[in-house]
Formats: sequence, C-alpha cells, structure tokens
Amino acid sequence: MSATPKVDVVGVGLNATDTLIPVHQFPAAGSKVEFRSANVLPGGQVATAMVACQSWGLRTRYVGKVGDDHAAALHRAEFARLGVETHLLTAQGCPSQHAFILVDDAGERTVLWKRDDRLALQPSDLCRDWILNARALHLDGHDTAAATVAATWARSAGIPVVADLDELYPGVGALLPLIDYLITSRDIPGRISGESDLRKSLPAVRSRYGARLTAATLGPEGVLAYDGAQFHYAPAFRVETVDTTGAGDIFHAGFIYGLLQGSPLQRQLEFACAAAALNCTGIGARGHIAPLPEIEHLIATGQRHPSAF
Repeated sequence: MSATPKVDVVGVGLNATDTLIPVHQFPAAGSKVEFRSANVLPGGQVATAMVACQSWGLRTRYVGKVGDDHAAALHRAEFARLGVETHLLTAQGCPSQHAFILVDDAGERTVLWKRDDRLALQPSDLCRDWILNARALHLDGHDTAAATVAATWARSAGIPVVADLDELYPGVGALLPLIDYLITSRDIPGRISGESDLRKSLPAVRSRYGARLTAATLGPEGVLAYDGAQFHYAPAFRVETVDTTGAGDIFHAGFIYGLLQGSPLQRQLEFACAAAALNCTGIGARGHIAPLPEIEHLIATGQRHPSAF
C-alpha cells in the first residue's frame, strides 16, 4: 500500500449535488412561478471548501460518501479535474445527497434537500493517515461520530481543527471540545450557551469548550470572532449578489487559507469575507471561486456594508 501523501488540509464531511433554480421571487403557496433555468452543479460544505483551497494553491484531501448514481460520477470527475485528492466511499443502491435550491432576484436562497441515512460517514470508513498527513482538518460535524474520531486523531497530533457548524447535530457535544476554530452560523452560539447576544455567547462557548477561537458569520453584516482576549470584526463587502449559495463554505475555505499562510486573525477574516462575497457573484456553491489577485483587489478597493459592531 502506498504511503499517504502530505497535504495542507483534509476535509471530512458533506458533498451535495445542487439543482439551482433562479426565480423572480419565492413562490407563494398554491401559485405558479416561471423559472429561468435549472443548473445541476456540485456543492456541499466541506467538498466546496476543499475545492476553493485547492484553487488557491493549497494541497487538499477530501473524505466523504456518495451513492452509486450519476451524481457520484459528477463529483469524482470534478475532484479529479481540479486535483483534489479524494476518498469517496460508495453507499451501494443509494442516491447521493441532492438539493433543489430556489434563488430569487436578490440572491437569497431557499433549499430543499434530501440525504439518505446510508450516506452517513462512519468512523470505520476513516483512515488515520488521511488525517495525520495534513496540516489542518476541516469538518462540518454532520456525521458526528466520524467527525469526532477524525478530530480526536488530529488533536493527538497537534493538527488544528476547523469546524463549520450550521446545525447542532446529534452527538455534537462530544465533538465541540475537540474544535480549535469554531466558526458557526449566527444562531449556533446562542443555542449552545443560552445567550442571545453574540458578545456574550461567543466568549461563553469558547470558555466552555476551550476553542482557540469562536466566531459567527453574519451574512451581509460580516463576521464577529472572539479569541479569548478580544473581539475581532470584519464587515462584509458590497458586491452584485447573484446567489448566496456556498458563501459560508467559501468563507471557511478563506479562513483556512489565511490560517495556513500564518496571517494575522484580522487578515484571515478580511480574506474570508472577500472570497465569500465574490462567490456570491456567480450561480451555485462554487459560482465564482475568485483567484487570489481578484480577492486582494476587493480587499484593497471594495466597498463594505455598514459595520454591525
């Protein structure tokens, strides 16, 4: 068996096949609404983050599970085209995860999704060397048992663990103490801590679980982070928004890129916000993964949304 190569970041988590359906406005109950197109595109939180990191020059590895359908072939072909080292396990007789995403003229999305239970990544599916031969581990926490095993291996080797949590999945309590950089959607810190104010909930979650950093992404309001000593805030950039699908995935990729470059925290947040904003100018989770010079140009010259903090 050949040795596992070294990579910069390994991602363990979701992939999805998204059917993007642009509409003028979200349909009311009982109505008929014309749609302009239907685009079938690869997505998924961790899978998309790894694709973005690869596009910026990092060496990446993705670990996930697919069905035995055409969607699985789409993912395999796309990862191979982009050069992501991929370990896609197959659930036989099972469809891959699929989502139908309605995108209105303001770029806001409504997601209808289906994931067969047989697609759950199991601890036995993982190879320890996939995790240990990486400089960072990225998780979404969906399949918490497998994510917890991967995070335990990473922690034992001093490998930083980054997590993108948009939901508190069953068993997440065992995973939270193993996360170094916990970057969640707006509501998660409050749901964990019982504090509605992020200026209270982010420190409370960090203190409870021992993370190096807790942060919440806030859409057009940017991101607020707490490092144990102070808050760091970065406002979002103004762009011509076409579709917000994948913005959070690309934000996390941008954060990981900055982390592995050794950038100061404020710079990591700025880069992540700029990358996420630019992705919203295209259709799909990977609508516009901008090249580094374009991201740098937006950071240097772009207009910001009003500061929320």
